[in-house]
Amino acid sequence: MTNRITIAEAAQHVGETVEIAGWLYNLRKSGKIVFPIVRDGTGLMQGVALKNNLPEDVFENLKHLTQESSLLVRGKLRAEARAPGGYEMDVESVDILQKVSEADPYPITPKDHGVEFLMDHRHLWLRSQRQHAIIRVRHEIIKAVRDYFDNHGFTLVDTPIFTPAACEGTTTLFEVNYFDDEKAYLTQSGQLYNEANAMAFGKVYCFGPTFRAEKSKTRRHLTEFWMVEPEMAFADLEEIKRVAEEFVVYIVGRVLDKRREELKVLERDTTKLEAVQSPFVRMSYDDAVKNLQAHGSEIQWGSDFGGGDETILTQQFDRPMLVDRFPSEIKAFYMAPDPDRPEVALGVDVLAPEGYGEIIGGGQRIHDPELLLRRIEEHKLPKEAFDWYIDLRKYGTVPHGGFGMGIERAVAWICGLEHIRETIAFPRMLYRLRP
Repeated sequence: MTNRITIAEAAQHVGETVEIAGWLYNLRKSGKIVFPIVRDGTGLMQGVALKNNLPEDVFENLKHLTQESSLLVRGKLRAEARAPGGYEMDVESVDILQKVSEADPYPITPKDHGVEFLMDHRHLWLRSQRQHAIIRVRHEIIKAVRDYFDNHGFTLVDTPIFTPAACEGTTTLFEVNYFDDEKAYLTQSGQLYNEANAMAFGKVYCFGPTFRAEKSKTRRHLTEFWMVEPEMAFADLEEIKRVAEEFVVYIVGRVLDKRREELKVLERDTTKLEAVQSPFVRMSYDDAVKNLQAHGSEIQWGSDFGGGDETILTQQFDRPMLVDRFPSEIKAFYMAPDPDRPEVALGVDVLAPEGYGEIIGGGQRIHDPELLLRRIEEHKLPKEAFDWYIDLRKYGTVPHGGFGMGIERAVAWICGLEHIRETIAFPRMLYRLRP
């Protein structure tokens, strides 16, 4: 039997007759020669099929094969620098598993399609080279995230998706019916549970889907997204900033090292990514507001940054920036105030360059039980829902903190994408629940 390989393994089988299982990506014809390009999920392989070398019915079937038809193609591999992927197959035989009907052809063609059409056909759009490259980069980022934390003494501890109360704002919760008419919510963040994990294991991270019911239609928002959240016991704001910076440098370096070909498909300017080195730009919220006002923004002290503000800030620098000490009033109830300036919080946002804005938000958590109780009351949150969370401050409380990074925002930045919708296989947005 002929050895079946993936296209990604072609370099190890030059000169051998092999079988590739895949789909017809494209087909060129030139008289008595047909050039089928096959994709198998790992790459593209161009075949050269000569009429004189194949049974007439096989050649004719191949010649008239339709896009995305599934097939098994066998032949000898050879190096060919001009071919996609650098290798070519001299076709010896073909088995067609399913021919896409000419009466109902594959709907995505080389012509331009509108975004809505492509999103409606997202299940098929994923087969394109561009989408393939994005998802490969996403995969590498996720591997890099896990490797960074696994290699720096963090323990992965999974946190619940069903929660009894809000972690962030109560207006952005997806409510679901639990048992016996009890209400539950889809998690906005694993952070509160991760604080309990950190008190048990020291340094932890959780990594999973999170949900925000924000009625936002910006290019930076999804209602369902993936977030990695490290949390560290005995950590102050400066340590949190150090880890966040080192973490981002590691991820970008990993993608540059492993996914250059995908970045090339995306036409990403890699010199922009190569500039992502320590030290990052560091700026207080106070100075950031002054900077924005000097550049024409109408922001006033006490307001959070809008997308336009983040764009103004980040376009001034060639690498990410860390902005710390935002007003306490615009931060979550658990954020620790600066002891010297209680009106500002010991928090930090990491803003990506080129106008991409916030990719990380975090900071030091309140570890004083009395202060935490006051903040829960000020935010009009149900105290009984946080009894266990308050317990963490009663039994061995320590300074601690961490951050969250949204995977999709990081993918959008690193890939240089205009909109976050392409960063996940099936995006969920305000007006997008299908397919």
